[in-house]
Amino acid sequence: MLEGGFKVSLNTVASYRQQMGLKAVLAVKQVNTTIPIKEHKKYTYKLRDLDISHANQVWSTDITYIKTKEGMVYLAAIIDWHSKAVLAHKISNTMDSFLVMDVLDEALSLYGTPEIFNTDQGSQYTSEIHTQRLKNKGITISMDGKGRATDNICIERFWRSAKCERIYLNEYGSIRALIEDVDDYIEFYNHQRFHETLDYKKPMNVYRESILANEQQNEAA
Repeated sequence: MLEGGFKVSLNTVASYRQQMGLKAVLAVKQVNTTIPIKEHKKYTYKLRDLDISHANQVWSTDITYIKTKEGMVYLAAIIDWHSKAVLAHKISNTMDSFLVMDVLDEALSLYGTPEIFNTDQGSQYTSEIHTQRLKNKGITISMDGKGRATDNICIERFWRSAKCERIYLNEYGSIRALIEDVDDYIEFYNHQRFHETLDYKKPMNVYRESILANEQQNEAA
């Protein structure tokens, strides 16, 4: 049963793990990628107690770092909060506005516009070029409270999944090898990986179903 799966107890899983010598991969303390600039305007957090009901209601983005033998690189991604689908991502050896703008423009070109876009208070996201692009599209800007990574919990959970399920299990000899593996993982995550919080559906399926339902609702109105 590939789609249906099998129901097993936690004790059974623990027993098999012990027999096979499997151990959990634990996330490590992250390098701080949020570097604010005092002069930049900060926006309030808009997601507290918000009912997330449909795709393209809320997108959020973040940057994380990954080590390779060729040096440290930065991975930026945008995720849809309703479906948990990763809409765009890019790896770069610089953590600057070019990185976040490339990811933002890709997501906007492929998936339209969200109602709300959430970021941290890092200088890349508070920069004029980034905030103005969102304003020009009529998108409401939301930013995490200072030092509150949990405000962006949706993408934080994605980072943990990506690193524990794939990245921490490999040693990358080159940036090109990392890019190919991250591309492969996100393809798997979006289209094949069952997500517990989605009633074990796949993120991109949930995203497309929600968009279709919204289009049908608008046509009927």
